[in-house]
Amino acid sequence: MEYTIHDVARIAKVGIGTVSRVLNNNPNVKPATREKVLAVIAELHYKPNPIARSMISRRTNSIGVMIPFFTRPFHIEILRNVEAALHPTNMQIVLYNIETNAQRDAYFLDLPMRRRVDGLLVISLPVEDAVAQDIKNAGIPTVLLDTYNPLLTSLVVNNVEGAYQAVKCLIKKGHRHIGFINGLTNESNFKFNQANDRLIGFHRALGEAGLLFDPEMFLTSEWSREAGRATALQLLSHGRRPTAIFAASDIQAVGVLEAARSLNIRIPEELSLIGFDGIELSELLDFSTIQQPIEEMGFLSIQKLIAHIDRPETQPELIRLNTTLVERHTTAFSL
Repeated sequence: MEYTIHDVARIAKVGIGTVSRVLNNNPNVKPATREKVLAVIAELHYKPNPIARSMISRRTNSIGVMIPFFTRPFHIEILRNVEAALHPTNMQIVLYNIETNAQRDAYFLDLPMRRRVDGLLVISLPVEDAVAQDIKNAGIPTVLLDTYNPLLTSLVVNNVEGAYQAVKCLIKKGHRHIGFINGLTNESNFKFNQANDRLIGFHRALGEAGLLFDPEMFLTSEWSREAGRATALQLLSHGRRPTAIFAASDIQAVGVLEAARSLNIRIPEELSLIGFDGIELSELLDFSTIQQPIEEMGFLSIQKLIAHIDRPETQPELIRLNTTLVERHTTAFSL
């Protein structure tokens, strides 16, 4: 037999409201009454109906995750860690795959109105101040990951320092002709500041070593394996080809590996390579990379979002996470 909250209230000889307060850990219940209600709940093996509870609490027990191009390896790994962080809470993910600005703006307008989720995690998508203010005004707890707005809690990686670490490593190994394959700063009309920051880190390392920036050693491509391969072929077919390449993402670095193989260029003997992200593929293919703290990013973003859901008055904060240089078998000293 399946018991209801009415059965619990009747047997415990209290009102339904009291049972509800006990279930929601409301402190405004006398200890003796709480013990009596809990004893009846245990005796009946009563389990609250999640739909009914959500109607009472006005919660959906779900969070929205807005993410661009979620089929890309970096975003897949972020999502896996977000899901792992959510698992103990029994909350569900409602995934919004964003491919265009129009799609993004439509979701931003729709979600506050319909309250389909308890909170929102926005990954890699820039949020304009006006939109951030609308989200705050609507009372939607929101956390940004891999992007920043001062009005919302934001978790960002120090991309400048990460790129600096990569290029400094190559310089220390004697490389002076270093190619850089950066990602597009504007893709599908999304502005990705990560590319700008990684370019700043590249310049910083060169400047510190007294090396001049060579525009012919700097190319940009889409954030994909195919684009990375095509761009690497351009660099490696240059009359004065680089002795090392820094790729702004691991998936572009995979393209560099393919290009080098097609040209019979040995890695690392003739070409050193460092990627950026630290996705599992970098370990599988054994190439050096700048490791983003992907696991920490997923867990910390959920921790902060739940804190905002439970305590709406929580003030926004900026959290900076550090990267780590992971050297494998694609970096060597220049001949």
